[in-house]
Amino acid sequence: MRKLILALVALLGITLSTTAQQAPKKGEKAKTEKKADAKKETKAPAEAKKTEAKGPLKKDGTPDKRFKENKEAKGPLKKDGTPDKRYKQNK
Repeated sequence: MRKLILALVALLGITLSTTAQQAPKKGEKAKTEKKADAKKETKAPAEAKKTEAKGPLKKDGTPDKRFKENKEAKGPLKKDGTPDKRYKQNK
């Protein structure tokens, strides 16, 4: 009886694991990616108008944070470059 129960549990485990994830259809994946890209494109120009960058910009118009002119320095930093949360300016 014990072997029968273990065999059934193993069989159900294998069966359920193979049917748990089904690959999406090719058309559905492309549609969702296009929708996500469209949403990003509509929001990017609005954000670019709000922020004024002194240095170089990305292709979408937002400031490129890799450059020193575009980084916002609020208060003291730790040795690794992250803001020091002990100070009021960084909280």
